[in-house]
Amino acid sequence: MRPNRHASRLCGGVLALVVGGAAGAQVLAPGADAAAPAACDVKRPAVNFNRWNENWGVLADPCLPRQPLDGLKYIPLGEDGLSYLSLGGGLRERYEHIATPLFGAGAAQADGYVIQRANVHADLRLGRYVQVFGQLVDARAFQKKSIAPPDKDKLDVEQLFMTVSVPTADGAVKVRTGRQEMAFDLQRFIAVRDGPNVRQAFDGVWADWEHGPWRLIGYVTQPVQNRSVDSFDDYSNGHLTLNGIRLERQGLGPGDLSGYYSRYRRDGARFLDAAGDERRDVYDMRYSGKSGNADFDVEGMLQHGEVGAKRVSAWAIGSIAGYTFAKTVWSPRVGVQFDMASGDRHAGDGKLGTFNPLFANGYYFSLAGLTGYSNLIHLKPSVTVKPVKALSVTTALGMQWRQTTGDAVYVQSMAGVPRTAGQGDRWTGAYAQLRTDWVVSPNVTASLEAVHFQAGDSLRAAGGRSANYLGMELKFGW
Repeated sequence: MRPNRHASRLCGGVLALVVGGAAGAQVLAPGADAAAPAACDVKRPAVNFNRWNENWGVLADPCLPRQPLDGLKYIPLGEDGLSYLSLGGGLRERYEHIATPLFGAGAAQADGYVIQRANVHADLRLGRYVQVFGQLVDARAFQKKSIAPPDKDKLDVEQLFMTVSVPTADGAVKVRTGRQEMAFDLQRFIAVRDGPNVRQAFDGVWADWEHGPWRLIGYVTQPVQNRSVDSFDDYSNGHLTLNGIRLERQGLGPGDLSGYYSRYRRDGARFLDAAGDERRDVYDMRYSGKSGNADFDVEGMLQHGEVGAKRVSAWAIGSIAGYTFAKTVWSPRVGVQFDMASGDRHAGDGKLGTFNPLFANGYYFSLAGLTGYSNLIHLKPSVTVKPVKALSVTTALGMQWRQTTGDAVYVQSMAGVPRTAGQGDRWTGAYAQLRTDWVVSPNVTASLEAVHFQAGDSLRAAGGRSANYLGMELKFGW
């Protein structure tokens, strides 16, 4: 970003007046008009969900007040202010306690543990058009009895990519190559996966063309599969790929419209009623926006293809809508969420109807992540209030059914709860959720979430029982 030279001269002039006044410059007589000091028209970047999206080139403007360690946030590499190196880091600490993993129907026992994710990154900007971004991650799980791949990752490369961005008359052309994170929309199905301890990255190429309200995106990727045996041992290969094309149109009525096609490939996949190489053609459409105090988001996905010798036909819909009473005390927002995803109706019929949520974010329903986005009907009314600007409190009641009793109740990572497929009725259960989010400072946030899931008869008949979850999280970003 080019520094604002006009603002710089104004700030420098104000500084000269202050210094001159201190040295005995002319003092204005009572009643004389004094020129108001010019305001600095640049602001410090906020700590972003995607750290590569922060532009610390604004520190090239001397009118912006400096903070400790700004010498590391902005290291100029030239006199024009366009080339610089920025360093940063982050730390997330979360305590979780889950009383009944798999609703007690599996072998897992009650678990209380701490998960920790630490990041450091370097952001190199070379002129107007080139960015090189690198980020390391170290994710640990302390006292966790059952370790899954998203729980732990010894020191490894989380992201390392180069972006070339060339502005056009009414947009830009961008190409990003390397290991990178990507996400679409509310991250129902293509996500950074920020809920678990290890985020999802992709090795590949991302290219997009932007023109006015239009955006066309293409991507060819191999999703990164993390290991934690040694440092720097995460990998990707042709056995798991995601390629596609996406089109977006902003400002269509009160909202934005987007759609994409992806080809998903996974070798050696296993489902309750199918095993073999998985090939899915994925079609997704979403419309979201805001009208007055009302907000809405609706998304639908179709999947066709095969797993081994079985033909795949699956689908899902997700929606969230709400209304904010902005002029009422605490600005309450009343919302409702409805989701539905297909299951496999008949085992052994040569067809597979189980929806694959692909790369879901892991906390779309709740941070507890007690159930996954397969074979379900989900309805959740909620109320969110803001007692103060930096604090929000959400209460919600979720109700869940199976889309078909022929398939299992699913938890995260598409794991089926044992002895639920083909057994019992549709009712899965209901859960109460309480969540608070507090912005402690521009660099620190805290959250607390408690969930109680009251198991339905089908879970109980399979040997399951009600589940409780407590999570406390503290995030620091610099």
